[in-house]
Amino acid sequence: MMDINEIREILPHRYPFLLVDRVTEVVEGKSIKGYKNVTINDQFFQGHFPEKPIMPGVLILEALAQLGAVSILSMNEFKGKIPMFAGADKVKWRKPVVPGDRLDLSCEIIKLRGPIGIGKAVATVEGKKVCEAEIMFAIG
Repeated sequence: MMDINEIREILPHRYPFLLVDRVTEVVEGKSIKGYKNVTINDQFFQGHFPEKPIMPGVLILEALAQLGAVSILSMNEFKGKIPMFAGADKVKWRKPVVPGDRLDLSCEIIKLRGPIGIGKAVATVEGKKVCEAEIMFAIG
């Protein structure tokens, strides 16, 4: 398990763009699980949408990418490096994420060759899939 302070030691992201609150399980370079508590205080709800707040889909995808980055950046050879989002395939958003939801995140690293990799990522709320994707990354 990693709390927010341990996550901040690994990821370079900071408020308002750090989108992982806790890591619940990690196998360095292989798989990871964690979550983000979605609250009305998240900055993006000011404009998306004030009368019907919904977490932007691209930020759900970014949260998945950040979680996958924690798994990779936990490896000795990548400590202190910067993760870069290189692409996404097979992205599907299935239902809205709203304030009060706990966004459960998981990522399985399915390919890692040098500093380039692919992760199969899934986000759920209350056990229901809200987003899935194959995320590509480069470590710089």
